[in-house]
Amino acid sequence: MTTKQIMETNDTSAEEALTALYGSDTFGIKTMEKYLSKSAFKKMLATVQRGGKLDMSIADEVAQAMKVWALSKGATHYTHWFQPLSDATAEKHDSFVEPDGKGGMICEFTGKNLIQAEPDASSFPSGGIRATFEARGYTAWDPTSPAFIKRTEHTATLCIPTAFCSYTGEALDKKTPLLRSMVAVSKHATRVLRCFGVEPSCVESNLGAEQEYFLIDRNLYLQRPDLIETGRTLFGCLPPKHQQMEDHYFGSIKERVLEFMNSVDHALWALGVPAKTRHNEVAPAQFEIAPLFEASNVAVDHNVMIMDILQRQALKFNLVCLLHEKPYACVNGSGKHNNWSLGTPELGSLFSPGKTPHSNLLFLTFLACVIQGVDKHADLLRASISKAGNDHRLGANEAPPAIISIFLGDQLTDIIEQIKAGGAKSSAAKTTMELGVDVLPTLPKDTTDRNRTSPFAFTGNKFEFRAVGSSQTCAWPMAVLNTIVAEALDEVATRLEPVVGKRNFNTVVSSMIKEMITKHDRIIFNGNGYSQEWIKEAERRGLPHLKTTPEALEVLSRPDTIKLMKKYNILSKAELLARKEVQAESYLKLIHIEAKTCLNMLQTIYLPAIAGQMTEICGTIAAIKAAGIKAGLKAAEDKANAVGKLYDELPAKVQALQAAIDKGCPVCMKEAMESARVTVDALEAIVDADLWPVPTYAQMLNIHSK
Repeated sequence: MTTKQIMETNDTSAEEALTALYGSDTFGIKTMEKYLSKSAFKKMLATVQRGGKLDMSIADEVAQAMKVWALSKGATHYTHWFQPLSDATAEKHDSFVEPDGKGGMICEFTGKNLIQAEPDASSFPSGGIRATFEARGYTAWDPTSPAFIKRTEHTATLCIPTAFCSYTGEALDKKTPLLRSMVAVSKHATRVLRCFGVEPSCVESNLGAEQEYFLIDRNLYLQRPDLIETGRTLFGCLPPKHQQMEDHYFGSIKERVLEFMNSVDHALWALGVPAKTRHNEVAPAQFEIAPLFEASNVAVDHNVMIMDILQRQALKFNLVCLLHEKPYACVNGSGKHNNWSLGTPELGSLFSPGKTPHSNLLFLTFLACVIQGVDKHADLLRASISKAGNDHRLGANEAPPAIISIFLGDQLTDIIEQIKAGGAKSSAAKTTMELGVDVLPTLPKDTTDRNRTSPFAFTGNKFEFRAVGSSQTCAWPMAVLNTIVAEALDEVATRLEPVVGKRNFNTVVSSMIKEMITKHDRIIFNGNGYSQEWIKEAERRGLPHLKTTPEALEVLSRPDTIKLMKKYNILSKAELLARKEVQAESYLKLIHIEAKTCLNMLQTIYLPAIAGQMTEICGTIAAIKAAGIKAGLKAAEDKANAVGKLYDELPAKVQALQAAIDKGCPVCMKEAMESARVTVDALEAIVDADLWPVPTYAQMLNIHSK
């Protein structure tokens, strides 16, 4: 049902219609209960809610129910939907249709079809795990992530979320390590909770991934080869007004954008994606959508679906959604703020400080584990967000720096200092803020402020990993985060289990927390992450500062990283090294594409345009001289000289860029591109607007209402 249809109903039916929309295209719990027998539903519910092993005896019944439901939704095909080691999802469609042997057809979908499929494994990035002649691979159903209907105007396809592995069993996707990490962190968090006398039904890694993006008018987008080929502008200078007036953030949403956002929300709600918040972001034409928390693997699937819906719905409004981390230079880039926590149904978030966090040993234990994990593996966490686009974003215009640190806020930092000094004796619980206006209520004050410059910030009852790039899936960063915390929890459980039930248990816990925090408190930083002083201070503390993707990826092949991933069954050595190779190759290919696009634009767009400007100015000069007047001659000659001087620089810069491409060195290509950009951007500022061959930032950053 559309928004207009919902608005035209009465109050009660409007609410019913809106709530009925949610999950209507998803084979979720409510749908399963309707289509499955009671016994099969009970077994599926145990798997979905508690992560239990799927009872294979119900596979055929679930498949039959899923088929009947999908056909009722208009689906004619199904696909195993997975996330290979690329920046895209993958799907191979098979129809439900089977010959009946009598010249007719029937619709078939069995438990075997549901649980496993066989796509070609040789044509996906594998980092050498699969050779071209080794084609076989398998997709395996993830029953904890609901199947859904993917729609176009005239088609409907049943999509079944799956993991993807090779014929020899190696993970070839981004989901499998995440699922393994969720098992690891749950296992060791449960051990720690049992030490404190808590028997959880399950411990879940939860995620809420905020998604930033830009919109651009499609007509302008199609005139920018750099945006089409690379996702970012390789040339372009800032207009006089961009984001410096700070009037776009949370500003009134323009009608065209609001209608687009509304269509996105409705498409997502039908898919069971809990889209909650939408708003203007800091840069012009930049926006954000944020969902509610879900289990990490479901949240990752839903975030991938959000990116897909954003891009597909944008086209319906003659817009293009840009997910690159830095589509425009010198204004805010786009990130994906990963709000992460661990929780149980009984306790909620295990990072809730409570009214007196200084005396909450359980909270402080889990906090200390995060501090240890992030400090010990800061370089690995940085490697998990490595991508060429993110290299442009990190450390610039409100993006967190490439130096990983933790923001805790004043209260928790005070507690940390007290613990180091010999024990947390007192700390203010949540206080309130008086706003000085009688009609406004007194507001509760959280235990922390917000720090937009921190890559990893505590925000009340969760941690916000802000450094993840807008175009990448959250799967690998979350797999790394789960794993490094699982390691710390494992160590803690191993130390505490021998003293459970003994009188000195609390003393041992307190001593352990003090030891962990004292050893790893260098990672805590509450100040301005953009400042040059912090870079120097981080170096003094010994924190890694990995500025580029190639630097960061070296962490993946270190013996300690290989040992960590193998110990917790996240990735084998071969699987981990394969990911390094895939990421390194992807980085190099992208730089090559950018360099070749840059060269092509210089030769076929900018040089001809500048030649046209010189021809026009010279014609003006000739006309002035022919008229026998002097007025205006100096101005025309000055402009000709200014344009001509820059014009003369371009051939050498074209040659330098071509040489860098031939050399194949990414650093050389990046330097040559930047050098060429300086000249072209200077020309943009003085060449006649009607002669400039591509849309400018001033045009692209303005989304007109219609």
